[in-house]
Amino acid sequence: MLTVENTLKWLALFNQAIQTNQAQLSALDTPIGDGDHGHNMARGMTAVTEVLADKAPTDVPAILKLTAMNLITKVGGAAGPLYGTAFLEMAKKSAETLEIAPLLSAGLAGVEKRGHATVGEKTLIDVWQPVIAQLEQGPLTAEAVTTAVEATAALRATKGRASYLGERSIGHVDPGAASSGYLFTTMLEAGINHD
Repeated sequence: MLTVENTLKWLALFNQAIQTNQAQLSALDTPIGDGDHGHNMARGMTAVTEVLADKAPTDVPAILKLTAMNLITKVGGAAGPLYGTAFLEMAKKSAETLEIAPLLSAGLAGVEKRGHATVGEKTLIDVWQPVIAQLEQGPLTAEAVTTAVEATAALRATKGRASYLGERSIGHVDPGAASSGYLFTTMLEAGINHD
């Protein structure tokens, strides 16, 4: 169940993880993308952190919407629209429920629609989908998140810039999947899990 307190804690922890690991995320992006995923995500999460401190939203939908808008406007490449759309759909859904599984499901549906992607195409969806599936069954574990992220290495990219590499994309963890891994492990650190 999302609350103002644990949602703000989650986003603060996610920001820390992105800032700490931005070089690693960009390194993952170098062989199969533009090499800037970590830098772009770090810029976006800095903006999110600043706006949340400045506006001090007092409800979960407002927190999620502010996060969405800043990710859309501040993160370059495909990640901004995809993460932004996910948080925007979560913001809309949070008017109905604050349970995490349906919120993330709404976010995933937005990503699938925006990116015209599905499971198995070596994108962040390949982490979101199994994470949500586990949350719908019971508590999520950090190990399950890590397993989902690492599993993207075996996939052949058929979407985005990585798709130009064809078979050569195999063997590399998808950078969007890796940043999504941080999103979900920090969610657990913030105490948000199966309701």
